[in-house]
Amino acid sequence: MEDLVIRDADVVDGSGAPSYRADVVIDGGRIVSVVKEAAAAGCQRPRAVRELDAEGLVLSPGFIDMHAHSDLALLRDPDHSAKAAQGVTLEVLGQDGLSYAPVDDRTLPEVRRAITGWNGHGDDIDFDWRSVGEYLDRLDRGIAVNAAYLVPQGTVRALAVGWEDRAATPEELDRMRRLVAEGLEQGAVGLSSGLTYTPGMYAPDAELTELCRVVASYGGYYCPHHRSYGAGALEAYAEMVALTREAGCPLHLAHATMNFGVNEGRAPELLALLDRALDAGADITLDTYPYTPGCTTLAALLPSWASEGGPEAVLARLTDAATAERIRHDLEVTGSDGCHGVPVEWETIEISGVTDPALGDLVGRTVREAAGPRGEAPWETARRLLVEDRLGTTVLQHVGHEDNVRTIMRHRTHTGGSDGILRGDKPHPRAYGTFPRYLGHYVRELGILSLEECVAHLTSRPAARLRLPDRGLVREGYRADLVLFDPGTVAPGASFAEPRTLPAGIPHVLVDGRFVIEDGKRTDVLAGRSVRRTEVR
Repeated sequence: MEDLVIRDADVVDGSGAPSYRADVVIDGGRIVSVVKEAAAAGCQRPRAVRELDAEGLVLSPGFIDMHAHSDLALLRDPDHSAKAAQGVTLEVLGQDGLSYAPVDDRTLPEVRRAITGWNGHGDDIDFDWRSVGEYLDRLDRGIAVNAAYLVPQGTVRALAVGWEDRAATPEELDRMRRLVAEGLEQGAVGLSSGLTYTPGMYAPDAELTELCRVVASYGGYYCPHHRSYGAGALEAYAEMVALTREAGCPLHLAHATMNFGVNEGRAPELLALLDRALDAGADITLDTYPYTPGCTTLAALLPSWASEGGPEAVLARLTDAATAERIRHDLEVTGSDGCHGVPVEWETIEISGVTDPALGDLVGRTVREAAGPRGEAPWETARRLLVEDRLGTTVLQHVGHEDNVRTIMRHRTHTGGSDGILRGDKPHPRAYGTFPRYLGHYVRELGILSLEECVAHLTSRPAARLRLPDRGLVREGYRADLVLFDPGTVAPGASFAEPRTLPAGIPHVLVDGRFVIEDGKRTDVLAGRSVRRTEVR
């Protein structure tokens, strides 16, 4: 007998085709048969060791989070309900050009410090890896959901060049090429960049193009957080399109938003740019989260010149009065490149997390609100917070536009990504709510997408970008990474007031044919593993 039969499910199979009623049989971690309209046909119905009545539930492929920051959370928190309870069965890590492999004994503490706001400092983690392959091996010891990895270009640059704003030497560029190739050979699916984060932002286009040539030769893709989502956003998108066309490399645009007042209503211009490139033969996809605010670290807003040299150099500049005044002028008057070329509006910057508990009373306030009781200018509050919290503060940026969010999610290459930061006292609710929000708010309530369209955006499209031949569809022979949800009640529990609340209407989630969520509760199953690049050079 097979392991499991899911009876009378409304199957939304990930292809975008209309749903159908079926019994789905699972054995050995794979879908072994899909029997359509079994009850109505009066045929012999499949049997299994266990039977699950799915009457009234939709069965779909597990959701793929194309932009996740769970690099340490998967190791730290075996429960990982933040993603598992949403129906996520695969996350793509190594985002925004900064993560924890490849590193050496010098760069590991530097990287840990630089992205403390994303993942915590990691004092509770045994960093017993240095290479990409060793990190993936660590994941293979057992995690809640599956994970793929992008080689982080900023981490590679830190290893080969350092944290300085300068061109790489020919020898350093050769080393970066080798490091990227090694990461891909060891299983990474592509390369990420954070081109508003140091040190990745110091790479000129010629350097990035050379690294993308390596990625293309291994069948991977390039996933940039590009140089601006504010002033100059369209030019920044066009830069990435041209760069990857030159390199012959597929392009996946991370959190493809159009933010800040300068871009209100301009999403159609972005999509026209992408459509022209697609019609000319470019290979482009994108992901978005279904919310208007963004989330990053407070330190990320600083101008690039102030961030050169790594965290200790940044802190030294912040404590020097004259240099701090230059930083303030760039932030408030000129518009720093770290803040996407737009002068910062402190009333839009909400403190969402701190690493020092003594600063916890500031969480939930905007920088302007936090400054008021102290009689300080907002910049002085921000400066003091950066120094006292050792650059570990995370913030929400309330700078997005709902019309842009809705327009972009309709695009023919759109996929879903949470960009979820799981640390902090008041994280962005997208970390816990992205996928049920798509299904509940944008499908059921607003009708922006049909259910079948939306499921395809969250399953088969990302699987195709990752070149996974056996995921993303409900098909015989495919892996049994599946989610069962109630289309009438599925909704995010997470809100900006209560961001860690789990969703409603998702009673069952399976990874590799095993229940990680059963009857709405997390089991103790750790069925996730690394998902490695399948293409051969």
